[in-house]
Amino acid sequence: MELLATSSSSYCSKSGVFVSKYGFLLSPSKKNTNICSISRLNASFNQQIGGIKATAAGNLSPAAWNGHATSTGSFKSNTNRIYTRLDSCLVIPPPTGTKPRAIIKFLGGAFLGAAPELTYSYIIELLAKEGFLIVLVPYNVTFDHSRAAKQVYERFNACLDSILSSGVPNTNLTSAQLADLPLFSVGHSNGALLQVLTGSYFADRIPKANAIISYNNKPATDAVPYFEQLGPLVRQIFPFVEASPVYSMARSASGDAWKVLLDAAGTMILDNDQETVTSISKFVDQLPSVFNELAEGISEFKPTPSENRECCKSSYNVKHTLLVKFNFDTIDETDLLEETLKPRVELVGGTLEKVQLSGNHITPCIQEPKWQVGDVYTPADAIAQGLKTLSLNDSRVLVRTISDWFRRFED
Repeated sequence: MELLATSSSSYCSKSGVFVSKYGFLLSPSKKNTNICSISRLNASFNQQIGGIKATAAGNLSPAAWNGHATSTGSFKSNTNRIYTRLDSCLVIPPPTGTKPRAIIKFLGGAFLGAAPELTYSYIIELLAKEGFLIVLVPYNVTFDHSRAAKQVYERFNACLDSILSSGVPNTNLTSAQLADLPLFSVGHSNGALLQVLTGSYFADRIPKANAIISYNNKPATDAVPYFEQLGPLVRQIFPFVEASPVYSMARSASGDAWKVLLDAAGTMILDNDQETVTSISKFVDQLPSVFNELAEGISEFKPTPSENRECCKSSYNVKHTLLVKFNFDTIDETDLLEETLKPRVELVGGTLEKVQLSGNHITPCIQEPKWQVGDVYTPADAIAQGLKTLSLNDSRVLVRTISDWFRRFED
């Protein structure tokens, strides 16, 4: 199963795999009919879990594996990795010799937010080149949005305290250079929701401005179709899933086991590159907790979407907010968020603006395509480079839009 899209290669009759707010879930095409047998679901689950690992190795750009998206798409050794892991966060400085403009707290979407250094590497590097020091806050997907928002807040501020007191390790950035920088935040999809909730739960140590991309706050029954049937089904199959050797490997795979999987997918990992192993492990390790929640009978997100709206309407404390939506995004709820936040932002004398850009829900996750020109430049090379430019243009426009918005609030 691909990381962001499509379908499993082992379909049961008239059933399939869909991608929603929470990435992938099994969904029959008709309610209460054509449900696959437990054994076949278990086999499908095994194949999907293995597919996630193989796809992570085979489909993400090589640059993403090494924490650095380059203009040529070539590999960088892990000694040139541009991020530094500090406890549970990752810090990406602007290019050497560039004075930081501001600090950005970055949250990715559901599932993808567990390893943003892989899944958002291209736009993260672009933001760094704009002069921002970026703090990625990985988090595991959960149906408890309140807990996730508070966890993100605590993790980020622990990391912020560290760099403000000691500077950024492995860089020339000292604490004195960072002390007076403005703080901004960027969130995509589920990460956008968490940024808004964080700005509503807390009044201290919150960003001066938010960039909220592809906001989504749908109820579980809309965000996860057939949710009411999925819970009982998972409770039935979960004992078989837990017994699966693939599931066990996903929970406790060693570095050597990961290397075997990655080599099989055609990706070469440098010896002792524990950073890559750590990143992939964080992505896969969140899967069991989601199935546990389903098996326990979770029936709705917590708080509910209506409770989130009421909280944000009365308590949102971030003064300046940019809302970004894309013209081909069917699950976006930016317009509803604008309606919810507008009275509150006006009350605190802030700024709320909305822009619509070209792209879709996964535009922020698009990676730089790998294409190596041969000894002779051919028409195929020209076409590939043209397609590469088109595929990345929406991401570049997104980053420029965010950068220009934040510039207004840097003084």
